[in-house]
Amino acid sequence: MKINGNAIRPGNIIEHQGRLWRAVKTQHVKPGKGGAFLQVELKDIRDGTKLNERFRSSDTVDRVRLDEKEYQFLFSSGEDYTFMDNETFEQLTVNADLIGEPVVYLQEGMVVTVESYEDSPISVTLPETVVCLITEADAVVKGQTASSSYKPAVLENGVRVLVPPHVESGTRIVVRTADSEYVERARD
Repeated sequence: MKINGNAIRPGNIIEHQGRLWRAVKTQHVKPGKGGAFLQVELKDIRDGTKLNERFRSSDTVDRVRLDEKEYQFLFSSGEDYTFMDNETFEQLTVNADLIGEPVVYLQEGMVVTVESYEDSPISVTLPETVVCLITEADAVVKGQTASSSYKPAVLENGVRVLVPPHVESGTRIVVRTADSEYVERARD
């Protein structure tokens, strides 16, 4: 679908210079001389390279729609992760690079969203939060409970997080997958 160059919004996927790009930041610029333009920071979907580009209102770009489908995580083998389509039971294997840093939070049976373009997977999105078990937590230091202090803890997958003083080893907590931040105690 063709759109004007000044209609690009953050999060849009466009085809530019023969590659797929995600618009990260946009800024309208009105210089003293010449016409106004849209300064766009683009990030390549496949390899993560960045590009700053200027689009005028007279420019047209192709906006791309990605197909989103839910898959269930089955197992991993080295750097490859296998997912199953819950409707057709077809299996899809992707590399860890496609998932990114949140790959450490993948749990058996977890439902993820896979974005694809022309039947080729582009990204895998995990749920916003996951429940993890704390295997190791530092002891509480007396006198630190008055201020909002956090102590380091290690999760079952080896990730280090900061947790409130009342959380101990063996506790299940909710962690945000995007930045490995403590959200709350798990309610189970």
